Amino acid sequence: MKRELSLWGHGQYLGQCTNNEAEYRALLFGLQKCGEFGRGKIKLHLDSELIVKQTRGEYRVKHPNLKPLFQEAMRKLSGFASFSIIHVRREKNSRADELANQAIDNHKK
Repeated sequence: MKRELSLWGHGQYLGQCTNNEAEYRALLFGLQKCGEFGRGKIKLHLDSELIVKQTRGEYRVKHPNLKPLFQEAMRKLSGFASFSIIHVRREKNSRADELANQAIDNHKK
């Protein structure tokens, strides 16, 4: 059985936004954290198929709220030596959902 390894996890309450906006904001936060460790090669695993395909250039970014987030993500990605980005199915990323729900619950308290 394959064991999931979480080196670091973080959940943050984002207020009212779409799922895709939240996914981009999570990517931007993750890229900021990666940058704190250096600017080498990074491998990203995202459960947002839309963002994976947009960053690979397979889909255009059409929604006006996503365009600045996409542009910022691409700017940050260009600061690394190289990157790869793959899609993981949501059921393989339960830790992310757990952290998101925890942030929402903590905000309600």
